[in-house]
Amino acid sequence: MRSGMMQSVKKLNRTLRNVGNIANLSTPLGVVAAVLGSARFRMVEGLIVADEARLPLLRASAMTVGSVVLVPHRSLEEVQAQIPGLLEHEDHHAYQWAYCLGAPFIPAYLGATGWSWLCSGDRATANHFERQAGLDLGGYAKGTRRSPASGVRALGLLLNGAIAQRSVRPGAANAADVGA
Repeated sequence: MRSGMMQSVKKLNRTLRNVGNIANLSTPLGVVAAVLGSARFRMVEGLIVADEARLPLLRASAMTVGSVVLVPHRSLEEVQAQIPGLLEHEDHHAYQWAYCLGAPFIPAYLGATGWSWLCSGDRATANHFERQAGLDLGGYAKGTRRSPASGVRALGLLLNGAIAQRSVRPGAANAADVGA
């Protein structure tokens, strides 16, 4: 009896989440992205799975927008062969879209990604949303943490290296070459 009740509560929670993600327009946004990416649609465990999405900026194993899981260039099963917990991880992200009320999830996630990079050097280790969804479920290795000050120093070194690399282009004249 208890197991049946738990399943009913889980189904109700997913239904409320999905209705919320339709109302906050994140699921329609995910459907539009999937259509633009010529994905194949199906329902899996209360989520719309968009297999073989062909979107130029989509480099992750999967990405959730509302209650739509975009899987680039492969099927969900192909990705799950390497990352068995992926669907559960993406299910958590669908709830995050709901509790962030849709579009506010985007800047919140980007901010959490930046914070994670500062505090760990990668986009997931210190990212609240990825940690809440389960780093291991999403196939992320838990990296080492560093202080935000160390991250700022690393960012400075990275920027200085990029600037130095741009200023030393082959064949580019410098001020001494042109008599300035």
